[in-house]
Amino acid sequence: MSRGISIGVVGGGAAAVCLVDALARADGLPGELVVFEPTPHVWRGRAYQVDTEILRVNATPEDMSVREGDGAHFRRWLATRAGASTTGQDADFRSAAYFPARSLYGAYLEDSARAGLGELRRRGWRVSVLGETVTAARRMPHQVLLSTGHGRKRCFDHVVLAVGAGGPQDVCGLRGAPGFLAEPYPLSTTLRTLADDDHVVVIGSGLTCVDIVLAIAARGHRGPVSVVSRAGVLPAVRQRPRSLDLRHLTPQRLMAVAAASGGLTVDDVWGVARAEFREAGAAVHTVVDEIAGVRRDSAVDRLRRHLGAVDSPDLALRLLQHAIPSAGPTLWSLLREEEKGRILRRHRRTVMSLCCPMPPSSAAVLLALAESGQLEVLAGLRGIRSRAAGGFEVEIAGRARFGADKVVNATSASPECFAADARPLMSSLIRDRAVGRHPHGGLQLEPGSGRLVHDGIADRRLYALGSVAAGAQFFTFGIPVLVDQSRRIVAALQEPARRAAPPRSGPVPRHGAGPLPVAR
Repeated sequence: MSRGISIGVVGGGAAAVCLVDALARADGLPGELVVFEPTPHVWRGRAYQVDTEILRVNATPEDMSVREGDGAHFRRWLATRAGASTTGQDADFRSAAYFPARSLYGAYLEDSARAGLGELRRRGWRVSVLGETVTAARRMPHQVLLSTGHGRKRCFDHVVLAVGAGGPQDVCGLRGAPGFLAEPYPLSTTLRTLADDDHVVVIGSGLTCVDIVLAIAARGHRGPVSVVSRAGVLPAVRQRPRSLDLRHLTPQRLMAVAAASGGLTVDDVWGVARAEFREAGAAVHTVVDEIAGVRRDSAVDRLRRHLGAVDSPDLALRLLQHAIPSAGPTLWSLLREEEKGRILRRHRRTVMSLCCPMPPSSAAVLLALAESGQLEVLAGLRGIRSRAAGGFEVEIAGRARFGADKVVNATSASPECFAADARPLMSSLIRDRAVGRHPHGGLQLEPGSGRLVHDGIADRRLYALGSVAAGAQFFTFGIPVLVDQSRRIVAALQEPARRAAPPRSGPVPRHGAGPLPVAR
């Protein structure tokens, strides 16, 4: 960087750790870094706080490294951690892959953040972490003024929003009802309210649902468990890892295709994917069939089929899961807007399921519970209401209503993609015309740099990282995606100051269509 700069980071979870690590390895004069995180889970966030050891990350160590270009960073940390083994009895018994405990990964995040901040301090940076909520932001002539709930006001050259998506939505309007667990984490605390024979309903069928069912089973729960959602689609099952080298589904290849056709279509992407699959000897119809037939099989039949394919020689799903974090951000920014809308409406849940799979050992527990009759997975949720006499009544399409004793919320975050305590801050930025809302959720961003955009103008002082980028980006929460976003933001911070262009209105250009005008 050409001069020492001041950076304010709003949010201190896993996204902030990736940013700190990228910043610590960047060149430039020493400056100032202030991280604002009001919760006690500094660096761990909601997902990796201290909790039951039953909860595991859903990817192997190579996909969980916070260091760009160094997939072995987390595994090296594990090797130095007393009692942490990546082989033998700690490995998944079906795939021989290692899926560390979620709380152990949180410790890795803490250590990585401390190491990054220490390196910045060694190079002369002024670094601090403040346990305060940022409630407002206002653009000054050359900086951004942040205000906190404690009455503190600070100006920064650059601000990065990494606030996270917050807790699950209350889709059935049950907040405050006796027996409704609105926020499931930490499960080691919240599930203590369940009686052993309770009929438990879990709303939502994604990875949070898997966490809840595993934790309930580990407690020796005897009562029935019903997983209910609109789609009834469980995460896929991660297959035995294989070393893969993408040759076609790369950012460079996708940019070349988009430049030749004036924007990327789904057909263009399938053309590139077919070349990748053909060269790897993989069956492209495997992915097509999974997407087209996700509701053809019952959730349990699909789970059984996926668990039986852990050792499948077909590389199709592995290629898809490998390509998403590496080429996904570029692909989404190049895709035509009408194509994005169609994917989100028709296939978002299925793609999320395939690209965010659960470990085989987790799937085996769920399948055993289902085959014993204790667990059922139901699609077609219409509503749940609290009964005056206690408990709940659940309504599922095509099925008689049934009662339940407790309801645990495992839905996704709000489409706004803002944590509740971040909404005043986001509202202030929108009022200040610093950013516009994205029609698919989250904020308008400049492709590539992550800069906030309003009326086609990108502001080089303001950036978004993680969940608040939803809409502008398809995947915002996986560690590889956060690492890539952090690299892009740090690269943008290193750019020399550019002269502000005259204001103009209009849509944000697609990636590769030329730089946006920049406000500074």
